[in-house]
Amino acid sequence: MKLASVQDVKVLVQAVLGETDLTLGEIVALSNGSIIELRRLAGEPVDVVAAGEVIAKGEVVVIDENFGIRLTKMLKTAAGGAS
Repeated sequence: MKLASVQDVKVLVQAVLGETDLTLGEIVALSNGSIIELRRLAGEPVDVVAAGEVIAKGEVVVIDENFGIRLTKMLKTAAGGAS
């Protein structure tokens, strides 16, 4: 299969700021103003995930009133190997 034949396939891309484990009771107790502490330090790069795989690291930026991610390190190339 040629790469050109799959270039138009849409893949969900996510920016992951961090993660944590919560019990169902903790989730039910969440309300407006609740803070969820993540296992990631402030200022650390965020993970850019596509199809369940971390493909890059980046930093959060604000453009006008929208959030974006400036890629700082690519971890996977189009061929699937590390760059």
